[in-house]
Amino acid sequence: MHSIPNVMKGVLLTGHGGPETLEYREDIAVPQPKANEVLIRVGAAGVNNTDINTRTAWYSKGDADGSDASWSGNALSFPRIQGADVCGEIVAVGNNISEKRIGERVLIEPCIRESDGQPLDSPWYFGSECDGGFAEFAVVASCHAYKIQSDLSDIELATFPCSYSTAENMLTRTAVTSTDRVLITGASGGVGSAAIQLAKARGAYVIAVTSPAKNKQLLALGADEVIPRDADYAASFGKNSIDVVIDLVAGPQWTILLDVLKVHGRYAVSGAIGGPLVELDVRTLYLKDLSFYGCTILEPEVFQNLVNCIEQQKIVPIVAQSFPLAEISVAQHMFLDKKHVGKIVLIP
Repeated sequence: MHSIPNVMKGVLLTGHGGPETLEYREDIAVPQPKANEVLIRVGAAGVNNTDINTRTAWYSKGDADGSDASWSGNALSFPRIQGADVCGEIVAVGNNISEKRIGERVLIEPCIRESDGQPLDSPWYFGSECDGGFAEFAVVASCHAYKIQSDLSDIELATFPCSYSTAENMLTRTAVTSTDRVLITGASGGVGSAAIQLAKARGAYVIAVTSPAKNKQLLALGADEVIPRDADYAASFGKNSIDVVIDLVAGPQWTILLDVLKVHGRYAVSGAIGGPLVELDVRTLYLKDLSFYGCTILEPEVFQNLVNCIEQQKIVPIVAQSFPLAEISVAQHMFLDKKHVGKIVLIP
């Protein structure tokens, strides 16, 4: 029988702002699973852009009161426990859930479609519209806790849920196959490095964009070519030469991505670390018959496909570094420096 305390360690986000808004506490009430929910003892939780974007109100498009600053575009409720990338063990269940689930090792699907036993009109993000995994315990609808059988450590498994499901979703939406040439921007980050592996698992030819210092690491992950961020893409591999762009950067070079896409090319985006505002020549869009995909909400099959890939060892975890949860500010500072490859993980 698992012993469940009344209070736990965790990090509370107390408002929008800098690292000072992250408050490490050891007296947070342990959540109780309601009907259709499970309680998970968190083994490890990864750091993501989403955590920092939510904290800094980056998602806001200008509302002075931050009322549109959550992942879903609504006001965030404080205090909030963040953390979307969670590996852990089910230690208790609510009504309607079999006690046989207790003891299961699980990954949490970060795109939340059910809360309080009811389907949501608009999906939430774990650790944004509801409390997440930057604590010793977390609750989630049972349907979002996926059983995983793997010899990997909790730290290694915590690298997968958010980044890899985001990457797999982008590849699913753009229907990447073995005949495609795929260009991945921001390829050394969590989603980018995941996209390299998952695109190679589909048999695609992968061109990764990163800083030269990270070339060897990305080639080792399976990238067929690696080019620097400031390269002339058209000169490197020609205009109209790429089937699919997986973009995590946007920013000033965005228009070049459309130039290198073939007629009927597919463009998927799920990040804008280079800047969210870009110039679009609509003629390029319609004269080349391009398809654009904004990718946030996971397709229903994506997370189980990801779990299958992990269990079949088709992909490997990439841990840049791990930190105790109390050092979350240090971990996020390292994350923002962008000198790492793979994931930074917190341990409660």
